[in-house]
Amino acid sequence: MSNALNEITERIVRYGDLSPCKTAFIDAHTPGSDQKENFTIIGGGVSESADQHIHINLPHGFNIGAAGQPPRCRNSLHSHRTAEVFFVLSGRWRFFWGRWGTAGEVVLEVGDIINIPTGIFRGFENIGTDYGMIMAILGGDDAGGGVIWAPQVIEDASDHGLILSEKGRLYDTKKGQALPPNEKPMPQLTDKELLNYPEPSTSEVIPNHVARYWDMVSLSDTSPVKVISENGMLKDKPGFEVEFLSRNSGGDKMEKLDRSDVIMPVMGHWKLIYDGGSLTLNPGDTVSVPAGVQHRVEPAMTGHCSLYRIRATSDPAGPTWKG
Repeated sequence: MSNALNEITERIVRYGDLSPCKTAFIDAHTPGSDQKENFTIIGGGVSESADQHIHINLPHGFNIGAAGQPPRCRNSLHSHRTAEVFFVLSGRWRFFWGRWGTAGEVVLEVGDIINIPTGIFRGFENIGTDYGMIMAILGGDDAGGGVIWAPQVIEDASDHGLILSEKGRLYDTKKGQALPPNEKPMPQLTDKELLNYPEPSTSEVIPNHVARYWDMVSLSDTSPVKVISENGMLKDKPGFEVEFLSRNSGGDKMEKLDRSDVIMPVMGHWKLIYDGGSLTLNPGDTVSVPAGVQHRVEPAMTGHCSLYRIRATSDPAGPTWKG
């Protein structure tokens, strides 16, 4: 077995092997949000629970995660200091934003992607008819230091037995847990602090932060499409770039990068070819090709296929870039 195969085998997470955490966040007991599942695929993510399983605990300059939810389940309003990008793997999802979630909204279908502006409250819910999954990319190795919750989310959580400490640790009073003497509850944002959280309109968000799947398919007819980058469809420098590939985008040249190459199929089946071997990738799988390994991707069979590719850049993770 080659060294490349050993390395890649340790850095592939199959969709069917994803390990969910149902107690990842402060709203885990709040009715309407109590059935969601959080997945941490690459990096520590922003989970507040000690129960969260991390599949690949290696620094990449960004984090990869996922959220799975049954119909009518929602993720409560929160904010991040670095990028939060989602693409829909399955289901139909409504994303909404603003202090009370009423400033604007957009519905995304399979393959669509959204780069949510930093510093605004956002939430999302599965409005489809079956269990759905959205894949996430979070900026920075520490994902911005955690989640900032809207005040009402902290209040609702307390009513249902969950307390978040100022250190970002979650304690469940229903299990007999309590804040340690040396920790205080996470303080709620004051009215003055809340003024720093803008409420952009739908007309501001959709053109600059949402890319539709079938547009990307059309644009990727001969080469990969830069989706999120300084000169991409969604202009931003979040510390990583996102590319979209479909059947004719990959080319036949091997690449060797000085950083990890994260590959996430959306539709169809792909073959990852590398020095000394190959393996097949399916929708929902995530593989991190190590730096220095020559590789390329090609369709594994006939039919429609597509994937996202994420690579770190030298840009620091931080607020949404406005060029």
